[in-house]
Amino acid sequence: MVPGAPPPTPNAVVAASGQSAGPRPFQDLPSLFPDGLPLQPWAAELRKQRLADNSKDHPDAHCLPLNPVQLHSHPQARKIIQTPGLVLILYEANNGLRQIFTDGRPLPGDDPDPWWYGYSVGHWEGDTLVVQTTGFRDLGWIDEQGTPITSAAKLTERFRRLNYGTLQIEITLDDPKTFTRPWSFTLQQHLMPDTELIEFICLENNTSVKHLVGK
Repeated sequence: MVPGAPPPTPNAVVAASGQSAGPRPFQDLPSLFPDGLPLQPWAAELRKQRLADNSKDHPDAHCLPLNPVQLHSHPQARKIIQTPGLVLILYEANNGLRQIFTDGRPLPGDDPDPWWYGYSVGHWEGDTLVVQTTGFRDLGWIDEQGTPITSAAKLTERFRRLNYGTLQIEITLDDPKTFTRPWSFTLQQHLMPDTELIEFICLENNTSVKHLVGK
């Protein structure tokens, strides 16, 4: 974010769990905002189609990786490993692995091979890790109800530890193909001490696929 620039709009703040009453970003990102998300007409129509189809084509239902935007509000745990030149996020969900390079390298050029998690580089601004990600696969899903993301997207995350047990993440998504303007929201994630990630092999005995049907 440019110093002195106005914050992107709309903006929302939610708890990381998002599983109780109120906004539920994992399932329905537009629920965070009184007027919904500023979707381009084609993106609003695609979301409507995906929802009408019972979200049967969501990558998670087929044991494929989730987009980082959705993973931030996933109810399953994650582990962050920090080294001098690399931050790794291990997700219990689908055994996900995300790399954030902090060794000074730039983001890839204009035509990178698309990745499910995109390409991420980070740097420190005081006690805040600022991460920028590009190179997403086209027409990814950023919530269960089908909000899309395209290869034009740039994701900015600001990770800051508020106290021993609380990690705050400010998330800004700028995707001019999908949205009419950038938008942002903030999550607070809470430490789970004295526990470890469990092995999650989604394809093992995945009997749900045959039940995934549209309307």
